[in-house]
Amino acid sequence: MYEKDSNLLAPAQANSPKAFDLRQVGAHPDYWYPLAWSDELRAGRVLGRRFAGQPVAIYRGKSGQVFALEDRCAHRQVPLHLGVVCGDELKCHYHGWTYGGSGQCVEVPYLGKERLPNGVRSYPAREVDGLIFVFPGDSALAQSRLPTALGASQRKDYKTRRLNREVACHYTFMHENLFDMNHQFLHRKQMGSIRAQCIGRQHGEQWAQVEYSFSRTEGRPSVGEQVIVDLVRKRGQARKDFRDHMRIRTDYPAQNLKVWVGRDIEVTQDPVLDVWLCYTPLDAEQRTNRTYGYLSVKKPPIPGLIHLVWPFVVWFT
Repeated sequence: MYEKDSNLLAPAQANSPKAFDLRQVGAHPDYWYPLAWSDELRAGRVLGRRFAGQPVAIYRGKSGQVFALEDRCAHRQVPLHLGVVCGDELKCHYHGWTYGGSGQCVEVPYLGKERLPNGVRSYPAREVDGLIFVFPGDSALAQSRLPTALGASQRKDYKTRRLNREVACHYTFMHENLFDMNHQFLHRKQMGSIRAQCIGRQHGEQWAQVEYSFSRTEGRPSVGEQVIVDLVRKRGQARKDFRDHMRIRTDYPAQNLKVWVGRDIEVTQDPVLDVWLCYTPLDAEQRTNRTYGYLSVKKPPIPGLIHLVWPFVVWFT
């Protein structure tokens, strides 16, 4: 666990009261976090982003590779995201100090190569399924904790939409919100009253999982849900003697939700709904996060039908 000390993240002490206050536990920096969408960063562009108060400049070089540097010039502390991309290097727009993707200062216009000063910190960066991830912690651990596939977002038999929103709360609230399916009471006007029953809980090192069965006790489903779910039932892919089944799993720091229609807990078929989410803290106090995610819906067998109901899916989500 990590607790905040001023603007820094430091290991929590076992005898510290804050170590047991979840809202004081900072997001662990030794994991990959999404900081931008790939299509936000065309070649030659620089973006200014933050992770838990740490400013990060992300740029795409001429080669197409993405780099992430501490967002300050070592000279006058000017934000590097205001700079200019030159090849695979980033030039500060103030005095022209130039940095390579490793953070090393490679040129100062008025100094010889033998007198170049130290550079700035660099962060491992990579792209996965349309998102740019940055590793803000110990870079020596980056290769051992690579981000994996993001749900069903890249599968052709699913239609996917992005989830992208800034939320004013501690990231732990986001995990708890999804884990606690009784929060569906909030959505009763859109999807009717849902009765969720927890049927299993598991956890291990850096992961936790909850299983629910659920059914509608009153009201009607949304149009999108009704069309897709009814098709699954009519094709015989759902057991009438089984309730619908949901699995929510956190593999820190990301979270995944899957829904099966009329299946028991030993599900083997593809889910009708697959949601991948990750919550990136923005400010040093970690009271605001940027939620990045993909919501994927299994396409019905009727060509084009998913496009007709998609506006209703977007409206609800």
